[in-house]
Amino acid sequence: MVSLANTKEPLYLGLRGANRPSHEGVIDYYDRAISLCRQAGFTQVRLRGDTDFSLTTELDRWDADGVRFVFGYDAKANLIKQAEGAEDELYHELVTRAERQIATTPRTRPRNVKDEIVRERNYKTLRQQAEDVVEFSYRPGNCTRDYRVVALRKNISVERGENVLFDEYRYFFYITNDPDMTADEVVDQARQRCNQENLISQLKSDVRALHAPVNTLNANWAYMTMAALAWTLKAWSALLLPVTPRWAEQHNEQRRRLLTMEFRTFRQAFIEIPCQIITTGRRVRWRVLAYNQWLGAFFRLIDAL
Repeated sequence: MVSLANTKEPLYLGLRGANRPSHEGVIDYYDRAISLCRQAGFTQVRLRGDTDFSLTTELDRWDADGVRFVFGYDAKANLIKQAEGAEDELYHELVTRAERQIATTPRTRPRNVKDEIVRERNYKTLRQQAEDVVEFSYRPGNCTRDYRVVALRKNISVERGENVLFDEYRYFFYITNDPDMTADEVVDQARQRCNQENLISQLKSDVRALHAPVNTLNANWAYMTMAALAWTLKAWSALLLPVTPRWAEQHNEQRRRLLTMEFRTFRQAFIEIPCQIITTGRRVRWRVLAYNQWLGAFFRLIDAL
């Protein structure tokens, strides 16, 4: 699945057999998604994906076409050696994004019962102590130019019960052609691709697009594509929701919440509205029988449509 990160719209869906690699055929989907985004008016396109999608045979072509990318990269022996050989002064602590400010009182975290059981029973466990990053130039074997590689070094403490056995370093790598982002921003961009899992979860559980109800691969592919349009219509509803200048802040917040809303909540707020239809003379009147906080946005959307 290739999706638009701005609105979480599925741009292209492909169904593969369970024995096929996840990146098979993705080059065509990427190229079509790039063309589609440019037709829509986007001037900058950035591709993101995990290590399976860092296709080194295509990096030079995408770079020459003005496409930016941030991909995870396999922790190969030569990269690990280069990261281990970097001086400690070149590393700096990873700065993550600040968490969203909570408007209400934050909830108290429950007691970590699982951690207490692990310690009591002397199970071996891994605990992350620190994250440091460093960057260097690297030329993949199938490329003709160097790219930025950001190495993330995690300090892992191996413990058993209350005793610390030893510390070890684990390395994760990210490759990009974006010269403007800092190393911390590259790691953050690479991690944001994990939001794709939330989209897959929505298509699977609420939209039910991934249930494969028929008996052939192509038929299930068609069903998946058609059912996923329901999620796309939800995103379009958010984009089409009008904003009144007087209430711009409130209406923009409604658009943001609608765009990130789970499909189950959208169905209850915008679709499953109890209504009585009254026919009098030459008029048909729809009487809404239950109020919810989204009715104002619902009627504004009707006016826009």
